[in-house]
Amino acid sequence: MKDLFLRAARGESTDRPPVWMMRQAGRYLPEYRELRQDYSFLEAISTPEIATEITLQPWERFQPDGVVMYSDILTVLEPLGFSYHLESGVGPVVENPVESPADTHREREDVEDQLWYVGELLERLSAELGSKAAVLGFTGGPFTLAAYVCEGTPSRSFMSVRRLRAEHPAAFERLLEAFTDVILDYVTYQVESGADAIQLFDTYAGLLSPADYRQFLLPLHRKIVDAIDVPTIVFVRNVSGNLDLLADSGADVVGLDWTVDLEAAREELGDVAIQGNLDPALLYGDPETVRERTRDIIAAAGDSGHILNLGHGVDRNVPVENVEAFFETAKTATR
Repeated sequence: MKDLFLRAARGESTDRPPVWMMRQAGRYLPEYRELRQDYSFLEAISTPEIATEITLQPWERFQPDGVVMYSDILTVLEPLGFSYHLESGVGPVVENPVESPADTHREREDVEDQLWYVGELLERLSAELGSKAAVLGFTGGPFTLAAYVCEGTPSRSFMSVRRLRAEHPAAFERLLEAFTDVILDYVTYQVESGADAIQLFDTYAGLLSPADYRQFLLPLHRKIVDAIDVPTIVFVRNVSGNLDLLADSGADVVGLDWTVDLEAAREELGDVAIQGNLDPALLYGDPETVRERTRDIIAAAGDSGHILNLGHGVDRNVPVENVEAFFETAKTATR
C-alpha cells in the first residue's frame, strides 16, 4: 500500500514492513522474457506502453507496496551527450567515454525533451496504481554515472574514474557536478510526473575512500536530496563501516546491502529509516529458508522505519516461487 510505504519512509511505526525488490521488474519473470523477445532493452524502456506493462508484471503477481519504474540508471547519460548500448555478456557499454580531462566539459540538453518517455511512464503508473502502491522513481548517482562514462564498460575497480580523481581532481569535480545538475532536473521531472519516492543509486561510491566521499560526493548527495519533495532513499554498496556518510546525505531512508548487520546499523543510524537487506543469493535456496531469513530481517529491523528489500537486485535465474515466498512473508508479518 502507498500509505504504508510512505509512513515507513518517514520513520513511522507500521504493523508490517512495506516491501519491494530492486530489479523487481525483469528477467526472473517468464512473462518478462516472453515480452522482451520482441523488443531490445532500450526499445522497451523508451516505449512507455511497454515499460508500463513490464513495470506492472510483478505488481500483478505479488502486489508489492512499492512499484519501481522499469528503466535504467544510465538513461540520464543522454542529456549530457553520452551514447550507450547493452552487449550480451558484457552489460552497458558507453560508446563515447571520457578519455581526457577535456571530455568532462559537457553541454546539457533539456531532460524533459530527452527523457520524455520516463515522464509518460510515471504518469501511466500513477494513474494505474493510485493509492494501491507507491510509484518509485530512481536515478543513478553522480559517482556511479561518472564511473561508467570513464570506464566505458562495467568494472570491478572502476580505476579510470579513480585515476581521474587522482590526476585531474578539477576535471573529476567538473564531471560529478555536470551529472548532479542533470540529476536535479531528472528527479524533479520524475516527481512532477507522479513518482511518490525517489531512490538514488550511487552503487559504486563505496569505492571512494571515506575522505574523498565526504569531500567530493557528500555535498552533491545533499544537494540532490534537498531538491526532492518526496521521500528519498540513498543506496551505496560496501559502506558498512561508514554508514554515517549515508546518514549525513539527509536522505529519508538509507538502503543497506546484505553485508550490513541491521541491529548494528540501527545503533549507528539512529532515527533514520532503513531499507533492506536479504542477500539476493538466498533466493536460490528453498522457500522455507527464504521465509525464515526474511523473518529474521524483519525482527532485527524493529517496528518502525523499515522498508523490506533485498540487499541488491534480484538475480535473473532465481525461482519465482522463492520471490513469492519473500513477498508473502512480508505481507503476513506482524509486529
